[in-house]
Amino acid sequence: MRHFLPDDETVRSVIALALRAPSIHNSQPWRWVIGDNSVHLLADPDRQLPITDPDSRDLFVSCGAALHHARVAFAAVGWATTVHRLPNPAQPDHLATLECFPRAATAGDIALAAAISHRRTDRRRFSSWAVPVDLLDTLTEHAAAQGTILVPISDPQYRFQLTSAIADAARQQAARPEYASELAAWAGRSFVAIEGVPAANTLSAPARHGDTTMRAFPPGELTEPERWEGDAGELLVLATSSDDRISQLRAGEALSAVLLAATELHLATCPLTQPVEIGTTRAVLRDRVLDGAAFPQMVLRVGWAPVGSDPLPTTPRRPLDDVLSRFPD
Repeated sequence: MRHFLPDDETVRSVIALALRAPSIHNSQPWRWVIGDNSVHLLADPDRQLPITDPDSRDLFVSCGAALHHARVAFAAVGWATTVHRLPNPAQPDHLATLECFPRAATAGDIALAAAISHRRTDRRRFSSWAVPVDLLDTLTEHAAAQGTILVPISDPQYRFQLTSAIADAARQQAARPEYASELAAWAGRSFVAIEGVPAANTLSAPARHGDTTMRAFPPGELTEPERWEGDAGELLVLATSSDDRISQLRAGEALSAVLLAATELHLATCPLTQPVEIGTTRAVLRDRVLDGAAFPQMVLRVGWAPVGSDPLPTTPRRPLDDVLSRFPD
């Protein structure tokens, strides 16, 4: 099948949507390059967080989310994509090449792309309404379609192991002054920032929602609803059968797929990466939560936002021309 690119305006609009992908501390650690017949995703190692993410795991997952966002955006404007992951072993920062071919967009393609602009990371307390099992099943199906595993942790014993690992990871990171310095450099940004986590999107005080410890960002501007009847947030572990770079990239693609599906279902979501950022707690998730059957790449908190809660503001993104370029002629 012949592959060729749509016009420049279409490619730019697609990449602009791809930039809405979530990334660790909104660091946006990616670059996009347009070739003659394909589009290329590259990691930006200058945006790796050396304390939080010393082995670049979060970076690869973040870039995988941007890759899936691009695939979704292309599909919505009538272009299917073939993806070649890590196409050049001599260039480890070259994460993927996308080749395009025309295909009529479906209503589902358009709806999924529309969810990109509505998705938010919601660090607030969730409501006391339980998430129905059939909706959790839908999310696991979206993860499976990307070659990954999404496991709802509902058994009390396994959930205790998971929440204990989350709390332990938070304690270990908080004990490192360099971690606090790195976090402060990327969080608490003003509304004019083009990267990092704005103060408007983080809580005014460190939080523990039910049994789940949240990452303690510098004090922000988000406040909790005055009325609270309990938090029924579900915890799900996103995992892969291997733990190499392609697996981490695919985990990011699955993260995007699950977050967009949850947004379509009007669910609130919050990725939790702390327990996979530290080797000891990552091992707990693998051995005690997943019974050694898979490698954890991400924890997701999913639930219903409280009735009447204010919409979350959009987080900033770098200008398109800062991250998109062309191969030299």
